Amino acid sequence: MTRNTAREIAAHLAYELSFTDLTIEEFLDHRLAADTFAALAGECDVYAQPPNEKQRQYIRRLVSGVAEHAAELDAYIEKYARNWRFERISLMASAIMRVAMYEILYLPEIPDGAAINEAVEIAKKYESPETVRFLNGILGSFVRQETTE
Repeated sequence: MTRNTAREIAAHLAYELSFTDLTIEEFLDHRLAADTFAALAGECDVYAQPPNEKQRQYIRRLVSGVAEHAAELDAYIEKYARNWRFERISLMASAIMRVAMYEILYLPEIPDGAAINEAVEIAKKYESPETVRFLNGILGSFVRQETTE
């Protein structure tokens, strides 16, 4: 599994956070279990192999960070989604943006451009071309205005 795949899984899990009453630890323990990956392998190719320990920790860090900073990340999305209310943005698109913004803000070892490019590539698999452009625009504006890189 590559870091790109781990990032895509993190986006899936960030999306699923909207639908669970479990604690973040319980949720991640269940979703990152080998038997869960085996059950999902036929549905989605990113679950073809379970993550190794390093990848599991990366996914945990991303999803836990997104959960912990959800209000902050959503405020940034809303700030840069000009003429769009947050409620109009698809849950998957917002999950992808949350993961990218978390990386940009809290993982300095990840270049901003890499976080944005990966988010765009993930979005291309799940969203319309218009939504991908919208997501790219939000993330680009966010980086230009909120970071010092």
